[in-house]
Amino acid sequence: MNTQKTWLVTGCSTGLGRYIASHLLEQGERVVVTARKTEQVQDLAQLGHALVLPLNVIDAEQVKAVVAEAESTFGSVDVLVNNAGIGYFAAVEETDPQAARRLFDVNFFGTANMIQAVLPRMRQRRRGMVVNLTSIGGLVGFPAVGYYCASKFAVEGLSDSLRAELEPLGIRVMTVEPSAFRTEWAGSATEVREPIDDYDGTAGNARRAYHASVGKQEGDPARAAAAIHMAVNAAQPPQRLLLGNRAFEAAMGKLSAMQAEFRAWEAAARDADYPKSNV
Repeated sequence: MNTQKTWLVTGCSTGLGRYIASHLLEQGERVVVTARKTEQVQDLAQLGHALVLPLNVIDAEQVKAVVAEAESTFGSVDVLVNNAGIGYFAAVEETDPQAARRLFDVNFFGTANMIQAVLPRMRQRRRGMVVNLTSIGGLVGFPAVGYYCASKFAVEGLSDSLRAELEPLGIRVMTVEPSAFRTEWAGSATEVREPIDDYDGTAGNARRAYHASVGKQEGDPARAAAAIHMAVNAAQPPQRLLLGNRAFEAAMGKLSAMQAEFRAWEAAARDADYPKSNV
C-alpha cells in the first residue's frame, strides 16, 4: 500500500521548517518546500520529490497561487505544516505596537491564510491534515515573549475550533508545542530598543537567557522533525504534540495548577448560573 503523502511546509529556509522538509524528503515523501527566499532552500530540492516555491504567508494571493501549483503538480496537498513564524523579545509594556501587529500578521494571520487556501480541496477529498506549529508558549506564558505567546495562544484557539469543524469531514488538526530547540529562532528574533528598568529582573533576564541559549538549546530539531512525521502517520494522531522535556514539564505543571485552582473555585463557578427552578 502506498502511504506517500504530499506535504506543504512553510518557512523552510531555517530552523524546524528546514529540518522537517529535509526529513520528509529523505523518507520519500513529496514536499512543497516554501520560503520567502528560495535560493536558501535549493539544496533541499536535491533530496527527493520536492517542489520549491517562493512564499510569504502574509500575502494571501501568493498563498493561493502556491496551493494551486502544489495541487496541480502533485494532485493534492495531504498535509499542511504551518511552521513559518517570527519572534520578538520585550515585556508587554515595552512592546512596540507595530512589532506586535507583525507578530500576529505572520504567526496568526499567515497561518490562517494557509488554512483557508488548502481547505476547499481537502473538504472535497474528505481527507487531509493541518499541522500548526505553535510553541509551549502557546500553552504557557513566559516573560519577554508576551505578544509572541499571545499569537501562539491564538493559533491554539483557532486550531481547537477548526478541529471541531473539520473532524466530521475526515480532516484532522494537530498542534505542535516545542520548547527550546537548537535553531536560529532566538538569535534572529528582534527585541525592544528601549527597555524599562522595572522589568530588568523579569523580561530583561529572560531576554539575556534567550540570547545565551543560542547553540545550547536542549531540543534536537532532527528528532523533532522525525516525531512530527511519526505522529502524522500514526493510526490515531494526537491532537497536541509536545516536543522537548521542558515543554512536557511546563504543560503538565500548568495543567495541574489549573485543575487545582478550578476545583478550589468550583462553587463560585457553578453559583454564577441562574438557580435551577424548583418547579
